[in-house]
Amino acid sequence: MQSAYDILSSANALPAVCGRVCPQESQCEGKCIRDIKGESVGIGRLERFVADWALENNAAKAEKPVPNGHKVAVVGSGPAGLTCAGELARAGYAVTIYESLHAAGGVLTYGIPEFRLPKDIVKKEVANLEKLGVDIETNMVIGKTVSVDELFEAGYEAVFIGSGAGLPMFMGIPGESLVGVFSANEYLTRINLMKAYRDGAATPVMHNKSVVVVGGGNVAMDAARCAKRMGADVHIVYRRSMEELPARREEVHHAQEEGIIFSLLQNPVKINGDENGRVKSVTCIRMELGEPDASGRRSPIPIEGSEFDIEADAVIMALGTSPNPLIRSTTPGLEVNRRGCIVTAEDGATSREGVFAGGDASTGSATVILAMGAGKRAAKTIDEYIKSKAQ
Repeated sequence: MQSAYDILSSANALPAVCGRVCPQESQCEGKCIRDIKGESVGIGRLERFVADWALENNAAKAEKPVPNGHKVAVVGSGPAGLTCAGELARAGYAVTIYESLHAAGGVLTYGIPEFRLPKDIVKKEVANLEKLGVDIETNMVIGKTVSVDELFEAGYEAVFIGSGAGLPMFMGIPGESLVGVFSANEYLTRINLMKAYRDGAATPVMHNKSVVVVGGGNVAMDAARCAKRMGADVHIVYRRSMEELPARREEVHHAQEEGIIFSLLQNPVKINGDENGRVKSVTCIRMELGEPDASGRRSPIPIEGSEFDIEADAVIMALGTSPNPLIRSTTPGLEVNRRGCIVTAEDGATSREGVFAGGDASTGSATVILAMGAGKRAAKTIDEYIKSKAQ
């Protein structure tokens, strides 16, 4: 008889992760019919409970399947790569994941803080995949250490690219090159992966007094809450109102509870430095909302002459990310769109035969569960592709 965890993990490769970080209120719980007359079933918390209990009690049955004699390479060990690898391993494929950093997990490890997603949980979920026979090689930068073409030359019959979207965006305003200006990606990687908050860390982060976080998404909330734990007074500066804030309500609520200040309808126009080239303040301008833009949100309009300064010794830009250009620039025949995302069909196939992609590498920054869905669909397509070649 299958355990609850086995049933859960057959549909979801990372249930303990999804039970913590997925926006259930707009996905599964948002479709719950109990929500019509009251409160939806706590699907996310139930998923988390079952997965945690199984991991704590070694109830997960991850047995290595019979090999089918075929090899597949997976680029990136984030949610898309882990899911694709797990699906293929269960089908008997010899799967190797190539991870550019020194620890597996992708954004689950470097991007999401410990207080939202304990790293022991990620390690246990990764360990279950390794029990299936998935091999994970870290410190392997595909496009530099080895190319996609060289992976095929090494005997892999298909390659899945799930390398995420790790290239940060900036505003292009004066002062962004000052000491103390971070992308949220760098800041969170230093905190989560490098443990920079510890005394004696190899790559430490300063304990700032006042931090401005620019942006209103979940990543902005994560960065702000990390800075708060480092002892700073934190302002989240966002150019729209609370109604347009894209972060999950739960994350906003937690940030407010922790004393983070929301400076809404404001936008930075300049970062000011001291005589040593370090951040000392941020000049912002007040905004008002006009008509809705293409995304349906009301467009922010600057109020002329309303500039003012916020004192700060660090600024964290949480404005979104795009895929790193390294893989696309070293893989001939791989089509990308104007945002640098790999173009794929619905099933994950790319313009290059034998190469498949999914997750943030093809959509831009999105959710964990969407990346996992892309990895699962691509695994099915890869299986069909290799079987068709063998006939």
